[in-house]
Amino acid sequence: MGLKDFLFNNDYSFLLQIAIILLATKLLGLLTKRISLPQVVGALAAGIILGPMVLNVVERNDLIVSLAELGVIVLMFSAGLETDIQELKKAGLASFVIALLGVIVPLVGGFILSDIYNTEQDPEMASLFWQNIFIGVVLTATSVSITVETLKELGALSSRAGNAILGAAVIDDILGIVALTVVISLGGKKSGGGEAEKTFGSLLAGDGVFAVVINILAFFIVAIGAAILYHYFFKKWRESSNENLRRHNIVTFVFCLLLSFVAEILFGVADITGAFVAGLAVSGLKKNEYVVNRFNTLSYMLLSPIFFANIGLAMTLDGLTGKLIVFMLLLMLIAVVTKVVGCGLGAKIMRYTTKESLQIGIGMISRGEVALIVANKGASVGLMNEKFMTPLVIMVVFTTIITPILLKFVFPKKKSGDKSDTAAPENIGLEKCGIDAGLEET
Repeated sequence: MGLKDFLFNNDYSFLLQIAIILLATKLLGLLTKRISLPQVVGALAAGIILGPMVLNVVERNDLIVSLAELGVIVLMFSAGLETDIQELKKAGLASFVIALLGVIVPLVGGFILSDIYNTEQDPEMASLFWQNIFIGVVLTATSVSITVETLKELGALSSRAGNAILGAAVIDDILGIVALTVVISLGGKKSGGGEAEKTFGSLLAGDGVFAVVINILAFFIVAIGAAILYHYFFKKWRESSNENLRRHNIVTFVFCLLLSFVAEILFGVADITGAFVAGLAVSGLKKNEYVVNRFNTLSYMLLSPIFFANIGLAMTLDGLTGKLIVFMLLLMLIAVVTKVVGCGLGAKIMRYTTKESLQIGIGMISRGEVALIVANKGASVGLMNEKFMTPLVIMVVFTTIITPILLKFVFPKKKSGDKSDTAAPENIGLEKCGIDAGLEET
């Protein structure tokens, strides 16, 4: 028995594998942070190095996949938890139009490209039409954490374009969740026999579009009702005590898991949608910082590193043909162009200058952790062939690297004495809204 077999082929090897993942993601995350890249890039690199592409020392087993699924639920719950609904209302029509076109144009571009290259139907997966639509949905995502840091450095966060980016990014997250919900519901999650699983809508109206509409409407009715009841009773319970108690966190997490379960099983809606809505329900409560900090710790210590490493572990060079490499290069190009055109056109419609429109479009390019969450969910429900995971991850890394470079070309750097490097008052709450990778130390 070799050393590798001794270490990794026993009943307790999962302890060593998790320890290796946590250490590798942290070390590579710190390394990427030193070169001004998000730590999520380091976490992905750790998964790639540990997985079958390089060292092949960590196996992507059921435990890793389950922890990764729990990790994405916590990530989405935290995104909802840290979304300021009141500030979201102030984002305005301009941010909505920019975000809407920034979703539609990449969706169409991704679908057209995928329709050309994805032509082989797998009987165990959703139809090619919905698979190709889903690639477009992945491209709709936006992650502006790297944009915010770059604009702070350039002293441009409080500019008209900077404020528009902050508002549009949060709305983009909401629209992306809606698009993901619709496509997963219509595409149909497959069971082992390839048949759509029974849901509330299918029991009432059979399979079809009408059943999907019933599922989505019923889920949001149930979710809103549950959120209102939870918000009311939990608020009274929290405010009856002057102390921050651990039981508050446990009940909050139970609410998140239950709503995620109900979304997936009863209504065929993505579990991460349920988690996000649960986070929104809790977000408006006073004394919320205690809950937020505890969930950030849970995410940072275990679940987020495993989620992003799991994506890297899924990457493989098997099936990476010349055709798929061309697809990857075109995907990178379309990812950049469609965001610039879509968001830039939205900004132009709302009477921003041509220069500001270009700045806004470039600021929305980065896909980051949001696209990875969406892609991972699609692969798990038969909407995306895993051979496309490698091109998508490379696209995410590319857009993360190219965004700050392009921003420095289109934004003039302010003088060091200029103190305008913070968000404007009307958007101050939006700066930290949206999906956070959960890897940063605070």
